[in-house]
Amino acid sequence: MAGSVNSRGLYVDDLPSDAGGGAPLVVLVHGSMDRHTSFARVRARLMETCHVVSYDRRGYAGSRGAEPPAGGIGDHVADLEAVVAERRCTIAGHSYGGALVLALAERRPDLVASALVYEPPTPWREGWPDRGEQPPAFKDVTTEQAAESFLRRMIGDRRFELLPATTREEVVLDGDALVTELTAIRLDPPAFDPGRVTAPVLVACGADSIERHLEATAWLAAQLPNGSRHLVAGAGHGGHQSHPAEFSRLVLSAVELARDSSAARPPALV
Repeated sequence: MAGSVNSRGLYVDDLPSDAGGGAPLVVLVHGSMDRHTSFARVRARLMETCHVVSYDRRGYAGSRGAEPPAGGIGDHVADLEAVVAERRCTIAGHSYGGALVLALAERRPDLVASALVYEPPTPWREGWPDRGEQPPAFKDVTTEQAAESFLRRMIGDRRFELLPATTREEVVLDGDALVTELTAIRLDPPAFDPGRVTAPVLVACGADSIERHLEATAWLAAQLPNGSRHLVAGAGHGGHQSHPAEFSRLVLSAVELARDSSAARPPALV
């Protein structure tokens, strides 16, 4: 099927594999101030052998009109669970999307056969900037200004200025979702307990990423019962876009881990 809006108001793009029926299901989850189209080159590679589903998270792009707005990570996890739709699969998440993947893996081990998470935030850990408070960059500014400032930090002023004016005007409308989720993940209880995630998880990090992500991914891989850490040479935080071939290979490695793991489905947590 092509992209469509589901019953929860989320824009979902469902792409069957070029290999036909029976292909393993992979679900892709984007991070903050992003959208499912950022995985375009990853999806093109995965479709050769996998059935790929990606979607715009609540508050972003094609899902900006979904009601009610997400109040925290629990709402996004519920959305992801609905997108998975009781199908056992491999899920790959970038940045904030990775935290959602791990939260769902803890809650629904019967659905998450394996996972790839690329630099998921762990802002409840000691030493994380702005732990326990709203990020200072979001104070005393409009959500549009917060979104522009965040995007400039992510891609640089030069790349931001090169974006078409219509693109700049459109993406800053994601500011409400950005401010809400990055504030809530710092104030709410930890999004997941890595020790309770039983699925095999590949924890990826760009070798050129900032120290915070290098340290957090090393910690996370050590805490996960079936976790392993993988550095992507030459990549920073946006590895799914700058290094789509390497990101895709990691997703396929996670798919293989799902095949190698026990066929028995663990029960959902209550």
